[in-house]
Amino acid sequence: MTETTVYSGGGLVHIKNPHLGSMEEDILHHLDLGTKTRNLPAVFGDIKFVCVGGSPNRMRAFAQFMHKQLGLAGNGEDLADICAGMDRYTMYRAGPVLSISHGMGIPSISIMLHELIKLLHRKCRDVTIIRIGTSGGLGIKPRTVVITDTAVDSSFKPRFEQVVLDDVVVQSTELDKDLAKELLACSKEISDFPALISHTMCAYDFYEGKGRLDGALCSFSRKKEYLKRAYNAGVRNIEMESTAFAALCGLCGLKAAVVCVALLDRLEGDQIRAPHEVLWEYQQWPQCLIAAFIRKHLRLCSPAGNKLFSTN
Repeated sequence: MTETTVYSGGGLVHIKNPHLGSMEEDILHHLDLGTKTRNLPAVFGDIKFVCVGGSPNRMRAFAQFMHKQLGLAGNGEDLADICAGMDRYTMYRAGPVLSISHGMGIPSISIMLHELIKLLHRKCRDVTIIRIGTSGGLGIKPRTVVITDTAVDSSFKPRFEQVVLDDVVVQSTELDKDLAKELLACSKEISDFPALISHTMCAYDFYEGKGRLDGALCSFSRKKEYLKRAYNAGVRNIEMESTAFAALCGLCGLKAAVVCVALLDRLEGDQIRAPHEVLWEYQQWPQCLIAAFIRKHLRLCSPAGNKLFSTN
């Protein structure tokens, strides 16, 4: 078992692959980008904030929302999908902000992150990357926004284990504590939702991996006992990407955060029963928080209208 440690420093986006330097062209296949087809430093060199989330539609809507929040010219409705040539991910730009979808689960987000990090490495400096998403809460009310301090695995340990060839590589999953505190402070200025800092558990599966009793398969009966142990270990929400996200970003020197809203309390049940319009409203809160954080760093005043979607 090989353990790697977090590296960061200097505001640079680091890559740790000696083979890349000898390649004539680097094709970022899943993003529909390449070093010979696009001038990547010219197009992306001034990016300062990268926001990633599972849903393509949600990340397109977030990019349009940020376009308005930043006071950019036009209404933002015609933002182009930079990855339009492929159907794996979507990517939109609003000023210094990239909004990218990553799909569901560790394999999907890790593919996107490898190619995104190579893109950012070429010129970007002092980049902040934030995963915005939904999750199942543990002992907290639905609509609570959880800001992750440490991502933990299904044994509640702060690690990401990956099989590389025939070796198990273990990586740290701690996130930037100062960034988490700053995001929590920003949330206090928005009265629409409660927010807290806690551990987030990352599962490899939506059903059995999260201790759900409503999948096609169920090979266990100790759900409540397991979830209570997770709660006692400091976990307040469960999702499926945070350990890989924290590990890759930490290794490459990216200041990173995970901000997810709880759609339900998993101690109370497994099925998401809230109406569609209520779920849409819940999903706005992490995005409104991140918009406030970005505006603060860019020293911009808050524009009128701070909601992404109408709930009418």
